[in-house]
Amino acid sequence: MGGEGPQVDACAQEIYAEWAGSHHFELYDDVPAALREIAGRGIRIGLISNSHRCLASFGRHFELEGFISAAVSSSEHGYMKPHPSIFEAALTQAGVEARASLMVGDSLTHDVHGACAVGMRGVLLHRHEGPLPDVDVPVIRNLTDLPPLL
Repeated sequence: MGGEGPQVDACAQEIYAEWAGSHHFELYDDVPAALREIAGRGIRIGLISNSHRCLASFGRHFELEGFISAAVSSSEHGYMKPHPSIFEAALTQAGVEARASLMVGDSLTHDVHGACAVGMRGVLLHRHEGPLPDVDVPVIRNLTDLPPLL
């Protein structure tokens, strides 16, 4: 950020902490309905994030309680996706086996390939306009396309 003086560190820490606030983010419109449908089927949902955000407060802010069975943040866990241990931690929290799990993510490398490396299935969430990428896993444009893949 630049700057000098005794207040620079305090200012940078305040900016960093504020940026993590859930009120700076919005859920995509398709998320609540998809979570309700998936959870309504008795399927456990996990959240894995390469973030320093508190996922518990994120869940409260977006009223995700009752939908999320496991939440693992890289800052709390110590490793980022695609490290196998972050996926394994979420699987353990949710009480499910990798072969019975599916990871949906917007990064082929971090989310999908990371999950596949531990035995999970992967789905790429590609919300961008234009052609779908040619990859070796299912690709969806939004979460309303997910339930048929479960």
